[in-house]
Amino acid sequence: MRKHRRKSCLRPPVRKQVVMNRRTDFSGLDLNIGRARIGLSLVTLLSIYLDPTVGGAFRIGPTMLAVLMLHLASSIALYAAAESGLAPGRLPAVWTVTDMVFASALAILAEGQTGPSYVFFAFAIISAGCRFGFRVTTLVTLCSVIVYLLTIEFGHGSQKSLYLMRPAYLAIIGYLIAFLGEQRVNFETRIRDLELAAERERIALCLHDGYVQELAAFNLRLAACRELLVRQRWSEALEQVTELRRGVAREYDEVRSYLRTLVNLDQQAASEALCGRFDTQFTVQMSFSARGPMVEQIFQIVLEGIRNAWRHGRAACARINVAAAGDVIRIVVEDDGKGFEQKQTLPWAIASRVEEFGGRLRVGNDQRAGARLEIEMPADD
Repeated sequence: MRKHRRKSCLRPPVRKQVVMNRRTDFSGLDLNIGRARIGLSLVTLLSIYLDPTVGGAFRIGPTMLAVLMLHLASSIALYAAAESGLAPGRLPAVWTVTDMVFASALAILAEGQTGPSYVFFAFAIISAGCRFGFRVTTLVTLCSVIVYLLTIEFGHGSQKSLYLMRPAYLAIIGYLIAFLGEQRVNFETRIRDLELAAERERIALCLHDGYVQELAAFNLRLAACRELLVRQRWSEALEQVTELRRGVAREYDEVRSYLRTLVNLDQQAASEALCGRFDTQFTVQMSFSARGPMVEQIFQIVLEGIRNAWRHGRAACARINVAAAGDVIRIVVEDDGKGFEQKQTLPWAIASRVEEFGGRLRVGNDQRAGARLEIEMPADD
């Protein structure tokens, strides 16, 4: 019953989020196309008013004026519909047909040496290329060319040869727009795939180098607790469990914060977490010889020391020195941060790795600020 309730509570928000994403994918593009259509209407109105070949300079015929005003009104209405989210799925098809209708009307009324219908046909093709794919853009181009040819055929009589190449040029432009638009879509798809692959790799590295290693340390810590319980060392076992519980709580908070940043649920928390990490300056010196398993453990210890100083210690600078000293490898990690809350408390993630390989760990007990860890690992494991 509890599991059923959890599913019923989670599914509606997920569906709502998917629907909202689908509705708003092209909302910005639709608004920009609507603004461009209004601008085209105003510029065309002004150009025809100033064109001396169409009704005379500073004159517009009543039919032409009615068509242009109707186009302006329809452009404003389509923009308002796009802004309000009214019929977002059908709206692009509606304005594509509307653009072709007005382009045809202008081709009939004012097609000449400087007729504006060519620009309207081109705008219909460009808006389709921005909003749809190759097939739709090609179809719009084909329809525009056919309508343009019919307009020239029946509207100009003996002078049709003067305008016959305009549909051919329009077809060339439409094909180029469709082809380049399709290539742009393919390029963006490849870019998204590469970004997704890079993001997955980054998440995998973060999980492997961070949380997976912490889980391995938890496992070692639990094994140590089990051994203490078998030996009936209750107080030490209780202390280990207490430290383990604190570590689990800390890692739980970090995992929860990390997951929320992945789905963009808490950008403020993410920015605060990043701001909370000091820009620690590290000085690292290493010179030792050991076998593969020991080298891996040493690097994991060094990595954990870096994380402690950078994320939790609030240190301005830190120093890490790894060097061979006889039959042991000595590791010193020190910083000028806030140090450990209790000098007797060992960093359990590092302590588990040291204990696994028979090493020794000591927390510096001097009075200076910051933390200091002194670790000795056997050179031959």
